[in-house]
Amino acid sequence: MLLPSFALVGGFMLLVWSADRFVEGAAATARHAGMPSLLIGMVIVGFGTSAPEMVVSAMAALDGSPSLALGNALGSNITNTGLILGVTALFAPIVVQSKIVRRELPLLLLICLVTGLLLWNGVLGRLEALGLLAGFFALVGWSIVEGLRNRHDPLASEVEQELEAHAMPLGRAVFWLVAGFLLLIASSRVLVYGAVSVAGALGISELVIGLTIVALGTSLPELAASVIAARRGEHDIAIGNVVGSNMFNLLAVIGIAGAIDPLSSIAPEVLYRDWATMVGLTLLLLAMAFGLRGQGRINRVEGLVLLAGYSAYTTWLVLQATG
Repeated sequence: MLLPSFALVGGFMLLVWSADRFVEGAAATARHAGMPSLLIGMVIVGFGTSAPEMVVSAMAALDGSPSLALGNALGSNITNTGLILGVTALFAPIVVQSKIVRRELPLLLLICLVTGLLLWNGVLGRLEALGLLAGFFALVGWSIVEGLRNRHDPLASEVEQELEAHAMPLGRAVFWLVAGFLLLIASSRVLVYGAVSVAGALGISELVIGLTIVALGTSLPELAASVIAARRGEHDIAIGNVVGSNMFNLLAVIGIAGAIDPLSSIAPEVLYRDWATMVGLTLLLLAMAFGLRGQGRINRVEGLVLLAGYSAYTTWLVLQATG
C-alpha cells in the first residue's frame, strides 16, 4: 500500500509539472512556426491541457482498466466545471466576451448528450469509440476554421499576451515539447499503477478512483491556468480552457480508451449519477455564460453555486463508495 501511495502522489506531481512544460513548449513551437495566436489557443493549448487525461486514459486502457479511463473523462469534466470554474470565479468574476467560446458552449452540451446516448445501453464498442474520435478530429478541423476566420476575437489578444509572457527560443520550445510529452507518458504510467493498486487495496472500484482522485489530479493544470488567467483579466482564456478541455475529454479521452479496450459493462450509476451531474453543470455554465441580458458573467455567487454542485456530487460519490 505504501509504494502505490507514493506512486499515486509522485505520478500526480510529475504529471502536473510535465503537462505545464508540454503546453508551453507546444505553444511556443507553434508560434515560431507562424501559427495565429487564436489558433494556438483553441487547438494547441486546448489539446495540451487535455493531454494528461488522454495519456492516462490510454495507459489505463492498455492495462485493462477502461473504467478508470471513463471515470477520468467524466470526473474531469465535472471537476473542470464545478470546482475549477467555481474557484476561479471566487478569485475573479469571469466575463465571457469571446464569440467563439459562446459557440463552443452549445456544442459542448451537444457532445455531452451524444456521449450519453452512446453509453445508454451500458456498452461502448470499438466502432462507437472510433465515432467519438472522428468527432474529435472534426472538432479540431472546426477549431482551425474558426481560428483563421476570427483572428480579432477577444480570445486572440488574451492568448497573444500569454505567448509573449512565456516566450522562449525555438530550440528550448522543441525540447520541452518532446521532453514534456515523454514525461507525461512516464508519469501517467506511474499514476495508473498507483491508482489501480490503491483502489484494489481499499476495495473501491476503479471507476470511483477515476471520478475522484485521478480526475482531480489530471485537472490541476486547468485549475492553475484558469485562476491565473482570471486574475490577469484574461477571462475568455479562463473559461475557454475548461470548455475546450471538456469537449476533448469526451471525444478523445473516452474515444481512445474505447478504441483500445471497448467497455462491455458500464455500471448504471455512470448515467444517472456521473453523466447526469456533468450535463447539469454544463447547463448551469451555459446559462451563466450567456446571461439574461446577453452579457455573460460568472460572478462570485454563481461560482459558489458551481462549487456547491461539485461538493454535493463528491459527497454523494464518497457516501456511495463507502457505504
